Amino acid sequence: MVALVGGSMPTLSPTVVLIFYWFETVTLTLFAFEYAVRLWSSPSRIKYATSFFGIVDFLSVIPVALGLIGVSIRSLRLLRILRLFKLARLVKAEKRLINAARRVRDEIYVCAIGSLVLLFIAAAGIYEFEHSAQPEVFSSIPASFWWATATLTTVGYGDAYPVTVGGKVFTMAVLLIGVGIVAVPTGLIARALMEDNSN
Repeated sequence: MVALVGGSMPTLSPTVVLIFYWFETVTLTLFAFEYAVRLWSSPSRIKYATSFFGIVDFLSVIPVALGLIGVSIRSLRLLRILRLFKLARLVKAEKRLINAARRVRDEIYVCAIGSLVLLFIAAAGIYEFEHSAQPEVFSSIPASFWWATATLTTVGYGDAYPVTVGGKVFTMAVLLIGVGIVAVPTGLIARALMEDNSN
């Protein structure tokens, strides 16, 4: 991660950039070797390859595989960030968190589907209220999804906001609903974790 961040800094000397490049190349090669060994030594190769960490390992080494055949897609370099998930192997609490999420997965699915429905309603609603007043900002329902996402997650970037009375009232309702959307999955997982600890 240090090499990834350092390599993005334009003020570094060519020597330091080269050091970062070789450091990253070596570590990527080690990750690729580790993935190959894990895949080869696993009792069930398919089970490992399709597991969460197997997929993370595979995506992490794609830049190496493409580099070997002379293909370099700059956007794929972001996949290296996925290697941070490998640190979860070192955390004992990770299994409890995964077990808690599995226990309430049906509730999380329902919450996710409800969130998508509310996202659509919010985008369609703000379009109806604001399109005539701000045709360039809320030009269509798909364009309004940015505002709906920022508002439902209670982030509110401020680059798109209502100016009509109806739009403002609608936004207040969406903000209140958004607080619940963020809180529900967190509460479900926290409850499952507490039940796991009590057992």
